[in-house]
Amino acid sequence: MSAPNPAPGFKKHPEYELNFSPLSEELVIKVGDQVIARSQRAIAVTERGLNPVWYMPLEDVDANLITPTDRETYCPYKGHASYWSINLPEQTCENVIWAYRDPYDECAAIAGYASFYTNKVDLYINGERAGHKGPGYAD
Repeated sequence: MSAPNPAPGFKKHPEYELNFSPLSEELVIKVGDQVIARSQRAIAVTERGLNPVWYMPLEDVDANLITPTDRETYCPYKGHASYWSINLPEQTCENVIWAYRDPYDECAAIAGYASFYTNKVDLYINGERAGHKGPGYAD
């Protein structure tokens, strides 16, 4: 059993809401016609006042199309995020995918899961294209 790893954000703001809901539909990520990821094990993560963010197991992302980058970010509720770029013959999409490999205890549900900047990919839920609203837009 690993040592407790509580999120400092919740200690400072215990009223902060962060919810995890399994998605029963298939989630597909594309760039153009290229499928980057496909999963039936996705999770919708909602935070108060923000659009849902869709996460899927990193193993459901085509490893042949992605490359880890040096970018890292930090969230006081989730922890440290690592990033990947999507590499296609016609384009590279930099730092589009992120994952919390070792999230804080309160967010353990997304350990090993990845998400995508929805303004840089096309996200489909059960074959229907979702809007580009989603996680914070990449800078």
